Amino acid sequence: MQPLELADVERAARARLPEELWDFVQGGSGAERTLAANRDAFERARLRPRTLVDVSATDRGLTLLGSPLRTPVGIAPMAYHQLFHPEGEVATARAAGRSGALMTAGIFASRTLESIAEAATGPLWLQLYWLRRRDALAALIERAEAAGYRALVLTVDAPRIGRRLRDARNGFAVPGHVRAVNLDRSLMAASHRAEHGSSGIADHAKEQFDPTLTWADLAWLRERSSLPVVLKGILTAEDARLAAEHGVDAIVVSNHGGRQLDGALPTLAALPEVAAAVPENLPVLLDGGVRTGTDVALALALGATAVLIGRPVLWGLAADGEDGVAGVLDLLTAELDDTMALLGRPRLADLDPTVLAHPAQH
Repeated sequence: MQPLELADVERAARARLPEELWDFVQGGSGAERTLAANRDAFERARLRPRTLVDVSATDRGLTLLGSPLRTPVGIAPMAYHQLFHPEGEVATARAAGRSGALMTAGIFASRTLESIAEAATGPLWLQLYWLRRRDALAALIERAEAAGYRALVLTVDAPRIGRRLRDARNGFAVPGHVRAVNLDRSLMAASHRAEHGSSGIADHAKEQFDPTLTWADLAWLRERSSLPVVLKGILTAEDARLAAEHGVDAIVVSNHGGRQLDGALPTLAALPEVAAAVPENLPVLLDGGVRTGTDVALALALGATAVLIGRPVLWGLAADGEDGVAGVLDLLTAELDDTMALLGRPRLADLDPTVLAHPAQH
């Protein structure tokens, strides 16, 4: 049966995935307060629909860093898509292209950068963590540029991995048949080892992530590629201004889906101050807690250029592969279309703060 809401896809994925893998997808850090707050911020918002507006045609298209898109709903970077479907990121890339959506491949993708690019018919960005091994980063950047990726997305909120208690209790590690194939096996070895009370993901991050990263290091990225640089993990006006001052090309307002600092403010609450702190022509994206097309409209109204979705993509992949991911993207886009029409805001540019009855609170 065609899913009518993302909860249908979530249930289908839950029925197919083992408990520890489901916890890996769904879990947050600590007491999971930020994980819950991301959803709560959207659910508390109330809308001010306008009437007697011609909504016979709605326009959801946009151009982001020079790439035309049919929807402002894109795919956030996530690791190891082959945990959820044998085709992994290749299926995800094909689905994004079918839906006219942006895809961000993760540094820990389980398919090669080149195979993902071959499958894609839409724009691809590549996400990076700041590794101690600069040579490994440089090699990835070179390969991404050669394969046609259009931006580099540096995740800046993970000098170490948050305390993800579900993974620790399960002793979660990446199974041997799934690998981050774009990096040396030796660099990824720790992610495949864990025991009760620890997580292979966290142990690997302690070993390989470089916690000395500062604003000055962005120059190193610029020296190695002409691709646009996007910073993911910004939650404050102070950091947004610094990002603009350092010449970044876009920002993603993100708290890592509630998986890093527990108690951090929800992304919808952080969005207005970030958007207000940067030049109008600097794209600001948002991820975290987006589950409906109305959520997308709320984010755009508060200053986002586009949104990225994470967990629902993996639900779709687990439930029905490429078709499942395309179904998730198309469902959110269709819901956004309905919301825009019923709000009396037929163009993305019509979505502004007057859509909300009161500001999003955290």
